[in-house]
Formats: sequence, C-alpha cells, structure tokens
Amino acid sequence: MFSEDLPDPKRGLRSAEMATATKTSWAEHAHATLRAAGLRRGGARTAVIEALARHGCAVTALELDDELRSRKPRVGRASIYRALEQFEELGLVRRMEMSRGTAGYERVEPDGHHHHHAICRSCGRMETFEDRDLERAIGRVAGRVPFEISEHDVVLRGLCQRCSD
Repeated sequence: MFSEDLPDPKRGLRSAEMATATKTSWAEHAHATLRAAGLRRGGARTAVIEALARHGCAVTALELDDELRSRKPRVGRASIYRALEQFEELGLVRRMEMSRGTAGYERVEPDGHHHHHAICRSCGRMETFEDRDLERAIGRVAGRVPFEISEHDVVLRGLCQRCSD
C-alpha cells in the first residue's frame, strides 16, 4: 500500500527526504529550546540531538543506544532515556507506541510539519505517509469538537504486504 519509491504528489515527501530537509533546523531549534529552558548543552543531550536529527522517523531508545555506543566519550543508556524524557517534556520529541509495547521517539518539527504511520502488527514494520485530504478532514473535525486541538496522531495498524501473503 505504501511504496518506498518516488513520492506520490498526493502524499508528499518520504521520511528520508524530510529528514534531509529538516535535520539542521530541528537540531538548531532543539539546542535553542534547551538554552531557553536553562539546560546546558551536555554531551549526552548533544549526542541524542545529533542522532535524532539523522533519523527521519521514530527511533527507540535502544536503537539510539546501539548507535551511540561507539561514540567517544560513551553515552550511557540511562543518559539517553533522561535526554529523551527531557526532550518530550520540552516538546522536542513525541513518544509513540511503535509495536509490541515498544516506545519510539520522533522529532517534533518546529514548523509543525509531520507525517503519520502504518505499523504491521506481525513484524513491526513501519511505513510513514502523508495525506492532505486526511489533514483537511482532521481540521474539519477539530473545528467541531469543544477542544483547542494542538496536535494529533494517526497510526494505522494491520498486516504489511509481506506478512499478509
């Protein structure tokens, strides 16, 4: 259903393309947010910001730990979890359930640009997608409910093509 080929004009950019276009601005925004919150630009925080900036989509703390394990000086797993918790509190990342109770952390772009996810219940494979019609529908619903809507998440769960064959 969601191909990894060239982007469909109705859906927009794929997550890898979005990552390239926004990683520098997100990292700069993250550092500025830390400064504004009175937090130092510590080694662990900086390493986690740089790692998140390289990812176009949600990543788990364990994946970050694997990625940062070889870094000198080493970043401890507890420091990664603390940084992610701080980033979530500051609105820099969004925590989401990826599959089987595993949490992923995804950058919150300063311009509000985002995408949604389709996750396979069997293998955990995740695909990202964007849909302007869906965004318009969510906007219409948001206008009818007695809430001031500040964000939304759409996660489609089912079986990927590989698992459904």
